[in-house]
Amino acid sequence: MRAAAWSLVVRILVSILLPKANAVLFPSWREPSKCEEPKISPKVFIVGMFDDEGSVWFGIPQFNVLERNITVPGFSPLFPQAHCTQDGSICQLVTGEAEINAASTISALVHSPVFDLARTYFLIAGIAGISPKLGTLGSVTFARFGVQVALQYEFDAREKPENFSTGYVPQGSYAPNQYPQELYGTEVFEVNEDLRQVAINMAKTGKLFDDAPSKQYRANYARSPEFSPGSQPPSVIACDTATSDVFWTGNLLAAAFENTTRLFTNGSATYCTTQQEDNGTLEALLRGALAGRVDFARVIIMRTASDFDRPFPGQSPAANLFAMSPGFDVSIKNIVAAGVPIVTGIVDKWGTVFERGVKPSNYVGDIFGSLGGEPDFGPGNIFGDRPARTVSRKRSMRRRSGFVRSD
Repeated sequence: MRAAAWSLVVRILVSILLPKANAVLFPSWREPSKCEEPKISPKVFIVGMFDDEGSVWFGIPQFNVLERNITVPGFSPLFPQAHCTQDGSICQLVTGEAEINAASTISALVHSPVFDLARTYFLIAGIAGISPKLGTLGSVTFARFGVQVALQYEFDAREKPENFSTGYVPQGSYAPNQYPQELYGTEVFEVNEDLRQVAINMAKTGKLFDDAPSKQYRANYARSPEFSPGSQPPSVIACDTATSDVFWTGNLLAAAFENTTRLFTNGSATYCTTQQEDNGTLEALLRGALAGRVDFARVIIMRTASDFDRPFPGQSPAANLFAMSPGFDVSIKNIVAAGVPIVTGIVDKWGTVFERGVKPSNYVGDIFGSLGGEPDFGPGNIFGDRPARTVSRKRSMRRRSGFVRSD
């Protein structure tokens, strides 16, 4: 009888003191709670980069992302919350501008215990500069390739070698037309082409906005046959995007980065839009995919055009830059005009189409082949056609012998 009583006392003391002891000895430990809320599993996560790109989704009639507002540790101090519909099917965030902010916020999202993102579609939805060779103010573009064009050596153009066409030289190389011999892994990303085409078709069902200031400004580009697309009304376009923290302008830099885009992708990508975040976002999502938290084949890159990357004939580059985004208003409006049909299309056809995913027919991933498969650009899969997480030995991409390409 006494033994039974002592046994009961010991069990009671252990049940009381063990959680307290664990909390002291292991500060990160916490007792499981039966009342914990289930994770939010969005069907679509909308990614904006600054306040206007975020707030344009507020107050629209199709869905309300302000029904749930979740503060996520690691998000930008300026934009600390994710916003979701009540059922959690649609969520939205703002990363903050430029590559570091984008990568930091998306990394925090990917590793947040609040969300289950394993089947989530990510819609990168922001504004950009555009080449008048391909589009115009208010145009909506969808990229297959994101190219980090400024990840290069750089000379001040006034001091570059006389035979160089630009002051930019790929890292590890000795001339602007040589393929980079030093790679960091973020130079090029390729997303799901089949999903891109589905998104384009859905976006085309939206009615794009236009306004008088955009019409007046873009008319100047009709002076050059090469820039004829820049003088046309806005439309939905399949073309690729260039990432750089530097907001550049002018014919010379535009031509240099057109060349970089072709060079880095072995001629596969078409330079079109210019922005400051996408390769940072894509790298964070790719690492999430390597951790089994994200499906990288469910990424859509949508950028709407707010300004031109170069002046019209007779205009100076400075005048073009300081025109301060003449198409800003229509570019913001067209994020929703083209984006809402994509978001609602995915949600409405979740069970029949999108839950199982849109199978890509192309390579999907980074320049290293980190997710497996064989990139159709760069040095090929440096992990032996296996996902990076299955390879333990280090691989160096610094000045590898024989790795020079100038085609």
